[in-house]
Amino acid sequence: MPFTDYKTALVTGASSGIGAAVVERLCKEGLQVHALARGAQALEALAQRTGCVPHAMDVSDLAGITRLTGEVEFDVLVNNAGVDRPKPFLQADAQDIDLLIDVNLRAVLHLCRLVVPGMVQRDRGHVVNISSIAGAYNFGGNSTYHATKAAVSMLSRQLRIDAFGKRVRVTEICPGRVATDIFAHVHGDSAETYERFVKGFELPQAEDIANAIAFAIAAPVAVNIGHIEITPTMQVPGGLQTTRPESA
Repeated sequence: MPFTDYKTALVTGASSGIGAAVVERLCKEGLQVHALARGAQALEALAQRTGCVPHAMDVSDLAGITRLTGEVEFDVLVNNAGVDRPKPFLQADAQDIDLLIDVNLRAVLHLCRLVVPGMVQRDRGHVVNISSIAGAYNFGGNSTYHATKAAVSMLSRQLRIDAFGKRVRVTEICPGRVATDIFAHVHGDSAETYERFVKGFELPQAEDIANAIAFAIAAPVAVNIGHIEITPTMQVPGGLQTTRPESA
C-alpha cells in the first residue's frame, strides 16, 4: 500500500468538514499531516485530537505557503480549501469574484507549483484536488464557483501530463452535496439554512469523502484513480430549461 511509501501530507481547509475528516484519516494511516486553515482555535483542537501539525494561515497567503512548502517536503497534497458566494452572475461584484479565484483556484495553482516539482524529483507523490460536481454540471447562481471548479478539474488532468513518466498520481474528487458546515459558512448558520440544505436529506458525510481519498491513495502505486464523483443517491445533476422570450 502506498501509504507506507508516504511520510508527510498537507491538507488545506483543514479546520472543519471534509478537511478535518481527511486530516483525521491520514493521521490514522501514520502520515505526519500538516493541517492548514484560518481558524487557529479549531486547528488546535484538531491537533490535540489527531496529532497533526497545525498552521493557522489563509491559503491565499502566498508568502506563508511558500515558506511552509520550502520547509517540508510533502508526499501528499490535498487541496480542499474552498469558498462560495452564490448569486446570479448579473449581480456579481468584484470582491466576490476575486475571493473565489484567490481561494478556489489561485491557491491551488500555487500549491501545486510549489509542491509537485519536488514530487517529480523524488519520483513519489499524490495530489488530491477536491473540486465539485459544479465543475462539470450547471446550476443557477454559482457562475464564478463553476468557473473555478472547472479550472481545478482541468488542472488535475493537466498535472498528470506534466508529471508523465514519474510516479506522481493525481486524483480529482468531485463531491455533490455533503453534510458539512459549508452551508452555514456560505448562507449563514441558521435553522433555515439547516432546513434548506441538510435536514431530512440522506447525504454523504465528511468521513465518506475522506474514505474515498484514502482509497485512492492506498491503491497500488501502478494505479492512478483519476476522478471520483460522489453524490447522494437521492441527488442527480443536470437538467434542461426552455422558455419563451418576453413579449416586446
